Amino acid sequence: MSSGIPLDDQDRIPWLCKLHDLLLRDVTSGQPVVLACSALKKMYRDILIRGKDKTSQKSAESAGKEEAPAEVQLLVVYLSGSSEVIAERLCKRKGHFMSPNLLQSQFDTLEPPSAPENFIQISVDKSLSEIITTIMETIKPRIFSSQ
Repeated sequence: MSSGIPLDDQDRIPWLCKLHDLLLRDVTSGQPVVLACSALKKMYRDILIRGKDKTSQKSAESAGKEEAPAEVQLLVVYLSGSSEVIAERLCKRKGHFMSPNLLQSQFDTLEPPSAPENFIQISVDKSLSEIITTIMETIKPRIFSSQ
């Protein structure tokens, strides 16, 4: 991306698998985890939840022989906005690896979350404090109910 070339699935999948492993490690040790990444496709979010071989879960259930892969409970915070607003903000960033020229490739890849995925959608037109408040109001009951 720093070279101006968009990532493809081949580039992203090993990285997402590593993130799944890190999430699973921290969650199983009782750590609350926040992960910020652009999981643009449903398939990417599925990898974060189940790891790469999400199909083994179905075969394990039907065969009854293999253990289903461990899953991570994931709440996706989908920050939505127009390409114009995001492009303007992207151009103001200093020292970021992603070229503003790649923004359209991100929108082309994007599959917004939808039911039954566990997500909240927040407009980037809101202020940063409003975005943080919305996120905290959503996750706070989940954090305290799991303790």
